[in-house]
Amino acid sequence: MLGLGLLYVGAVLVLNGIWLLGYIQDKEIWVINFFTGGLVLLIALFTAFRPDSDRIDLFAAAQFLLFSFTYIWVGINRFIEVDNRGLGWFCLFVSITAVPIALSTLTGPDAVVWLGLNWSAWAVLWFVYWLLLALGRTQLTRFSGVFTIVVGILTGWIPGYLLLNGTLSA
Repeated sequence: MLGLGLLYVGAVLVLNGIWLLGYIQDKEIWVINFFTGGLVLLIALFTAFRPDSDRIDLFAAAQFLLFSFTYIWVGINRFIEVDNRGLGWFCLFVSITAVPIALSTLTGPDAVVWLGLNWSAWAVLWFVYWLLLALGRTQLTRFSGVFTIVVGILTGWIPGYLLLNGTLSA
């Protein structure tokens, strides 16, 4: 299921990057955010609540929910008039949470280097979102758009596709 989730995380990140660059309207970007947020939510719920789930499954589900909630929140914010600061502060929570996940994924007994590098990139990207949204550093808008596209391709789209076709394993 990781491949399925990552494929659509790649799609939502690429499209959100294009949106940040001003090439997609606010009233249109909510579609991919709700779809991906809902899909990742279903993956998380299945992972957490299947009959044989264990502590490791619950930890994986918690990780999925960091992103599911982000995308759903982005989608909701396209319908209501808010300044996105709350979402920005949640992004800081995601960024801080992603750091130890990256470290343990890179260095643990069952290290998965590509996934640890993904977590590292996500920690940086969500930190940039915090700077942009919570602190209002709008001079980072163009950078965050381009960086979001690159991260979406390298951490979502490509590994998601490779996991789904069996070329890559977790």
